[in-house]
Amino acid sequence: MDKRQLASRIWGSANTMRSKIEAQEYKDYILGFIFYKFLSDWVERLMCASDVEPDELAEVLVGDDPETVEFVQYRLGYFIAYNNLYSTWRAAGSDFNVANVRDALAAFDRLLLPSRAHVFKDIFRALETGLSKLGSSATSQTKAIKDLLDLINDIPTDGSPGYDVLGFIYEYLISKFAANSGKKAGEFYTPHEVSEVMSRIVAAHIQGRDTITIYEAFSPTWIQNGGTVALAA
Repeated sequence: MDKRQLASRIWGSANTMRSKIEAQEYKDYILGFIFYKFLSDWVERLMCASDVEPDELAEVLVGDDPETVEFVQYRLGYFIAYNNLYSTWRAAGSDFNVANVRDALAAFDRLLLPSRAHVFKDIFRALETGLSKLGSSATSQTKAIKDLLDLINDIPTDGSPGYDVLGFIYEYLISKFAANSGKKAGEFYTPHEVSEVMSRIVAAHIQGRDTITIYEAFSPTWIQNGGTVALAA
């Protein structure tokens, strides 16, 4: 899936939610579910790489098996049980309910590897607290989530596109939000092309230096990353 196709898919996802939530909140739901899919898929890949057959996952990937939980935690930093996998939600069909998502997100924080809790803790908080906005009842919330899961199901999470899928989606949604919401939203977003030019200008002036000092005095935010300077909106 190239960037044009992905942009079309993401904007379609946003349009399905247009009547339910504010535009600036699209990214919390879309990115939240895509990132959960990403983490969930990695659990399945890990188990398959450990010679666990797909039809054995329901028996092996359970939260009350300390050995399995630790095996996954120490390799990924988190644990997701079979019942909470993204693929399990999809396979549940009409048996899927918004309660499945609530239970899964609550379990995610509870089953983090303690030494990695600072990385993953509360990353789904905005998604979890916002589920009630997707409808006035559990039925309407469930339908909204299923529609969204259908739209993002084919979005690749295995690195195959050759670009940062989550980063592209985030920037795409921020740019759309800024373009449609005026100065107040736009002040938090610098177009990618502008950021790249500014980064190249700065990088040209610091070539050969072992260390640099950067003072944040205005937006966009300047960050040092891997020995080069980049701009983050």
